[in-house]
Amino acid sequence: MKIAVIGTGYVGLVTGTCFSELGNQVICVDIDEHKVKTLQNGEIPIYEPGLDVLFERNVKHGRLNFTTNLEKGVKDAKVIFLALPTPPGEDGSADLKYILKVADDLGPLLQEYTVIVDKSTVPVGTAEKVRVRIAENAKVDFDVVSNPEFLREGVALDDFMKPDRVVIGTESAKAISIMDALYAPLVRQGNPIVFMDESSAELTKYAANSFLATKITFMNEIANLCEKLGANVDDVRKGIGLDSRIGKRFLFAGIGYGGSCFPKDVQALAKSASDAGYDFQILNSVMDVNQNQKLKLFYKLENHFKDLKDKTIAIWGLAFKPHTDDIREAPALYNIDKLLEAGAKVQAYDPEAMENIRNIYGDKITLCNSEYDALEGADALLIVTEWPEFRQPQFDLIAQKLKQKVIFDGRNLYPTKQMDELGFKYISIGRSEVNG
Repeated sequence: MKIAVIGTGYVGLVTGTCFSELGNQVICVDIDEHKVKTLQNGEIPIYEPGLDVLFERNVKHGRLNFTTNLEKGVKDAKVIFLALPTPPGEDGSADLKYILKVADDLGPLLQEYTVIVDKSTVPVGTAEKVRVRIAENAKVDFDVVSNPEFLREGVALDDFMKPDRVVIGTESAKAISIMDALYAPLVRQGNPIVFMDESSAELTKYAANSFLATKITFMNEIANLCEKLGANVDDVRKGIGLDSRIGKRFLFAGIGYGGSCFPKDVQALAKSASDAGYDFQILNSVMDVNQNQKLKLFYKLENHFKDLKDKTIAIWGLAFKPHTDDIREAPALYNIDKLLEAGAKVQAYDPEAMENIRNIYGDKITLCNSEYDALEGADALLIVTEWPEFRQPQFDLIAQKLKQKVIFDGRNLYPTKQMDELGFKYISIGRSEVNG
C-alpha cells in the first residue's frame, strides 16, 4: 500500500518506518528542510532503540523516502497519516494549528478517494474539524479517521509491531476495510483492532494516558504518606500490585512523570472537560501533585544541607525516562533549575540526553563523560532517571569519589538494607532513611 506520513517527529518517524518494514511504500513529509536532508542522508534525529536498524533496511530497499514537497508526498497515497505536533496552548488546550494548516493544503491535492488519519493526540471533535477544512477544497471523496498512537518511548518498535490493541475511529465502511487491511499484519496473534466512532477514539487516547498518570500520582501520594507513617512503599506496592484488579505496572513511586505525552494530555483533557462545563477534579489534583513531586528530591537535599550555596551535586539521569533522549518536562530540569537558583554547582551524566541538556544550559552545568566522572568531588549524588546501568554501580568507587557517602535516590533503585550495610546515608522516596 502507498502511505504518506506528514510529520517526521517521534510518532511520524516510528510510524513511517514500521509501516515500511511491513512492505508498504512510505513517503514521509516535513517542512523542515534540514531534518529532511538529514533523514535523506541516513541519519536519525531521535534516539529510539532498534529504530536505526529498521530505518536503514527500508531506506536501502527504497520503501522509505522523505520529502519537503507535500504534493509529491501524498500523490497516489491510499492512506495519509497526520503525525503533527499538538503543543499545549497557554490555556492548556491542544493547539491544532499545524494539523488544520495541513488539512487546508491537502484538499486540492487529493486525486482519488483517500483515508486521512489523525495519528496525533487530538481533542474530541478534531476529526470533524479536519474533515470540514479538507472538504472546502477537495474534489474527490475522502474519509477522516482517528487512529491514536500508544507508543512508549524506549520500546516504541515493540509497541507498534506488537500492539496490545489498535484503536480506529470511523463509521465509514470503506475506511474500515482499508484500515483493517493495513493493520492486519500487526494483530495476527489475536490482539484486537477496536473500531469505534471518531470522538470515542479521540477520547480513548487522553483517557488512557490520564489514567496512567493518575496511577503513578496515586502511588507517589502513598509514598509521601509512607514517610509520615514509617511504612515502606515498596512493600505496599507489592501488596496491592498482586491484586489482579490493580496490576503491577505503573506502581513505582518516584519524583513524578514527565515527557511529551502525560503532562500535555492530562492538561488537555482537563481543559476539554472544563470547556464542556465539567470540573475534572481528579485530573486537577494529579497535575498539582505531580508538579510538587518533581521537586521532592530537591527539598530532601535542601533539608539535609540547609545551605546549598557552593555545594557540588552530581546528577545521574537527565531524560524523563530511560531508553530515550527526550527531556521534555523531565524532573531533572526542575531539580537543576532549583539547584542553580540555590547557588549549587551541578555535574551531570545521562547516556543519551546530554546534547539536549547542553542546548538548554550551555556551560551553566558540567556535563560529564560517565556517571563516575560526575561524582568527582561532589557533596552528594542525585539519581533522577532509572537507567539500567545505574542499578548495579560500583559502590566502592562512588564512596571514593564523593566527598560524603550521601545518595538521594528519586527512583528507589537500591535496597535500603544494602545501603545501610555499605555505610551510605541513603534518602529515597517513601522508604525509611538509612544512616540518617
